[in-house]
Amino acid sequence: MILVQDQLMDQSELHIGMEDRGYQFGDGIYEVIRIYKGHFFGIEEHLTRLERSAKELQMSLPYSIDLLKQRLIELAEVNSIHDGQVYLQITRGVAERTHHFPDNQKSMLVGYTKEAPRPLQKLRNGISVITTEDIRWLRCDIKSLNLLGNVLSKQKAKDAGCDEAILIREGTVTEGSSSNVFIVKDGVVKTHPANNFILNGITRNVLLHLAHEAGVEVVENTFDQSELMNADEVFISSTTMEITPVVSINDKTVSNGLPGAITQLLQAKFEQQIEKIQAVEN
Repeated sequence: MILVQDQLMDQSELHIGMEDRGYQFGDGIYEVIRIYKGHFFGIEEHLTRLERSAKELQMSLPYSIDLLKQRLIELAEVNSIHDGQVYLQITRGVAERTHHFPDNQKSMLVGYTKEAPRPLQKLRNGISVITTEDIRWLRCDIKSLNLLGNVLSKQKAKDAGCDEAILIREGTVTEGSSSNVFIVKDGVVKTHPANNFILNGITRNVLLHLAHEAGVEVVENTFDQSELMNADEVFISSTTMEITPVVSINDKTVSNGLPGAITQLLQAKFEQQIEKIQAVEN
């Protein structure tokens, strides 16, 4: 079953017009929400960000946040999702192809689920990444469907046999192609501030809160590629990758090539958050 507008239906019933603005312009927004053992993680935060993205694109949400939450929960339940995710997309809808907004906007909402096991091996052992130029537009804070810059960067990483590309804009490390980036130096965690150059990740915010609780100093400030390459620890965060250590950058080993102590501490704290969500909802 999938979600179309505010109704659950069979996927075969879905019909999207050729002039849907998401299809022709990438004129839309989306969210990916994690499910652990049948329980949503951070659904309110994801929907709040969805609402913000819509506002920034002058787009009206077709339904209230409360109704969206209710329908997404129903969607996950009817599909019996255990460990997986929900993808939710809203476009500005079908209209005659002109660049400006249509006069009578009627948004198109589609949501679907899939099982997706946690990347446990990568969480334990870490991943290799490359660096590449950040060629994306200047409103990366909006979770829009315009992802070609991200796609090209991720493909470069795949071609290099790596899991992620860390993006650099005019000498400054911004984020990953689909993740936020953190470095650790002398016990201090540093990450790019939440402005228009990065997407303020839901997992990023959870991580910052957990670091504060654990007494780990975090500085939200810019840093350059030299700092990245000489960090004691590097890790990324995202809904699907959680908190994943980076053990190699551009074929250069990070520190001793093993996940660092602070990374592992934050991973343990995040694991506790997952267990807490399950305990509360049970």
